[in-house]
Amino acid sequence: MLSISNLNISFSDESGNNKPIIDGISFDIKSNQIFSLIGESGSGKSVTALSICKLLAKNAHIDGSIKFEDKELTSLTDKQLQTIRGNQISYIFQDPLTNLNPLHKIGKQIEECLTIHGHSNTKQRVLELLDMVELPEFKNRLNAYPHELSGGQRQRVMIAMALACEPKLLIADEPTTALDVITAQSILKLLKKIQAKTKMAVLLITHDLNVVKQIADKVAVMKDGKILEQGTVNTVFKKPKHEYTKKLLNSYPKGNAIKVANNIIPSLVLKDLSVNYNKRTGIFGRLKLAKQAVKNVNLILPKGQALGVMGQSGSGKTSLAMAVLRLIKSQGNIGFNGIRLDKLKGKSLRNIRRDIQVVFQDPFASLNPSMNVQQIITEGLQTHLIQGDTEQLAIQALQDVGLDKSDLNKYPHEFSGGQRQRINIARAIIMRPKLLILDEPTSALDLTLQAQVIELLKTLQKKYNMSYLIISHDLRVIKAISHHIAVMKDGEIVEFNDTTKIFKKPRHQYTKALIKAAS
Repeated sequence: MLSISNLNISFSDESGNNKPIIDGISFDIKSNQIFSLIGESGSGKSVTALSICKLLAKNAHIDGSIKFEDKELTSLTDKQLQTIRGNQISYIFQDPLTNLNPLHKIGKQIEECLTIHGHSNTKQRVLELLDMVELPEFKNRLNAYPHELSGGQRQRVMIAMALACEPKLLIADEPTTALDVITAQSILKLLKKIQAKTKMAVLLITHDLNVVKQIADKVAVMKDGKILEQGTVNTVFKKPKHEYTKKLLNSYPKGNAIKVANNIIPSLVLKDLSVNYNKRTGIFGRLKLAKQAVKNVNLILPKGQALGVMGQSGSGKTSLAMAVLRLIKSQGNIGFNGIRLDKLKGKSLRNIRRDIQVVFQDPFASLNPSMNVQQIITEGLQTHLIQGDTEQLAIQALQDVGLDKSDLNKYPHEFSGGQRQRINIARAIIMRPKLLILDEPTSALDLTLQAQVIELLKTLQKKYNMSYLIISHDLRVIKAISHHIAVMKDGEIVEFNDTTKIFKKPRHQYTKALIKAAS
């Protein structure tokens, strides 16, 4: 179905110099086969996938052969490729919210693929596709916008769009990265089911090795633009030949939370905390309860310890964190080091923010692209009028997170995903906070970087005696860093216990389902 031979890709800069990215890779994908590319961020996986239909930037230079059903794609014009893109070769991109048009309704977006390629009876085909991706209830919600859907529903809409014209080759780039374990499981089962039914070939790009083990037939391991090893999944996973493959297979976040003294002094106390989302209805715009995201939550986080909050997308984890930060309205008590945060306003609230910092999920979106690293890291110091040599403090913060002082004058786009997340962490710890809230701090990172970031966070926690509130759907991350775990479902805490007890003897059926889906 697809044959890539001796593919080389480079990008030219403004001076006309070429920077090689892909170095002589070759692989074949047969029909009715799932072929997976794995490797670290920056290894060239996505560049390889985008080169197949010439979706790279204009400064890209492609050399080598890309044959689709014996047709050489590299020699085709853009007009000729338009008959193939989305029709015979289709893509599922990584972030469904970013890649769906926020201004268009989902029914129109699915139908657009069919219209472009001249299909008739598009309305009926849209309904068939919704059935195929197991969203039959959306037959009456075709007027919904992407932001009104959950992460799993948006990913299913992306799959429906990709399958609209019955492609022979489907390229799926990190289709489950931003999804919780249960939703990811359902998406994987759906992809496997559709692939088996349609006999299409699939090129799967992922850094999640569990995904590869579950659905792929063959796998190729990439590093620095080269394929180091390829073969069947069983062969590569059970008997890896290359040292890098062995390292990759052994790079899951491991270990346990740092050892702490038996400390009963609370850092954070939540009592009957609730978060309600309202919407205006009727001609008079009366407020009506749309969703209760957090329902009467009670939690205690001791000083110097880490509390992990896990659950599916939409369970209320991030709403809980944003309420603690006082970034959204809430009801109930929020106690921090003996101070009622929910009672603070104005200057009093701003003053205490220096003691509570946050690391957001997306390491690129949460950094200002027009500011250099020194400006980003020291912005909080200037906001809170903290005295001292700001440059020296910034250098110390960079060194704490494993970066160099030579990075001070660089901008976010000059760093990898893992390095950008380290900059986010440096920005938070330079304030020497007493509480650090981490919202999915590793979801956008590959396994080797996940392990590095978790070890870094544990080292910093021990060094500065910080308390952590960690929001994550990745159970390996939660297990490696948390002293206690709270399991959330539909806005409620359904189980709370020591990390060891949660994983060895879960009591609630929902907790058992989460652990089973992650194993």
